[in-house]
Amino acid sequence: MRPTRVNELLGIRYPILQGGMAWVAKAQLAAAVSNAGGLGIVGAGNMPPEIFEQEIRKIKELTDKPYGANIMLLSPFVDDIIEIAIRERVPVITTGAGSPQKVIDRAKEIGSKVIPVVASAYHAKRVERQGADAVIAEGTESGGHIGELGTMALLPQVVDVVEIPVIAAGGIADGRGVVAAFALGAEGIQMGTRFVCSTESPAHQRYKEAIIKAGDRDAVVTARATGHPVRALKNKLSREFEKLEKRCAPFEEYEKLGTGKLRAAVEDGDVEWGSVMAGQISGMIKDIKPVKDIIEGIMAEADETIRKLYNML
Repeated sequence: MRPTRVNELLGIRYPILQGGMAWVAKAQLAAAVSNAGGLGIVGAGNMPPEIFEQEIRKIKELTDKPYGANIMLLSPFVDDIIEIAIRERVPVITTGAGSPQKVIDRAKEIGSKVIPVVASAYHAKRVERQGADAVIAEGTESGGHIGELGTMALLPQVVDVVEIPVIAAGGIADGRGVVAAFALGAEGIQMGTRFVCSTESPAHQRYKEAIIKAGDRDAVVTARATGHPVRALKNKLSREFEKLEKRCAPFEEYEKLGTGKLRAAVEDGDVEWGSVMAGQISGMIKDIKPVKDIIEGIMAEADETIRKLYNML
């Protein structure tokens, strides 16, 4: 595949970004992605500022390639996280769960690129006006917090309304997905779940095995009633969330049930009562292998898929 504006904008060999997954997207994984030619991203999530700072300094030691940080704008520590990202001169910042304006304003002071995650064409147009350098159009197939539109419907609508590069996310785990996203106008892709099942991923082995064992209908959505739906693998926790929805429980009960559950799954390996956030492509993942092999295999498959399509025309 030929280089795109995403390659040029970010200074990377392959137009592949790693999702900023809370508790998973740490320096170890992000550096591996960057060293393999993609863009590794440290996910701040709700990390305390001092931990985020340690992870940023660690990735600088592990790679001399471009890297990024994902800032979750609803984090109680968001202002401190932004200040650390600016002070450490993080070259690429992706954002989610809120308006990225204050991040864009600060990032422009040091020449960093800002790429918000969007779930609608309206949101994409808005962040472009705010000064975003690109957008990540994330479909509902993704793991974790999601929007309503599927990637195939969302992506071309976003591409049609913005001039900046569009990166596709949600439902991509192999070269076929890359080609499909590019056919719809994307110039790069972001993957999360596929990178969870890498040897460099810090996720607990039981978390990885749960994804590998998952079928095509095992990544379910909970907490829609709260307005903040989450996709994760079916387990005892997801069934408890379903019970809350059936009886129209107040938001506080959802919050109490969900607090700390992602960390419990990722770090402690609690795949029954922890939140095993994963996308719908979980059923496609059958192995755990090095990040370098994942990226190079996906790009080789993309090239082969393009050749097959060309021969069909």
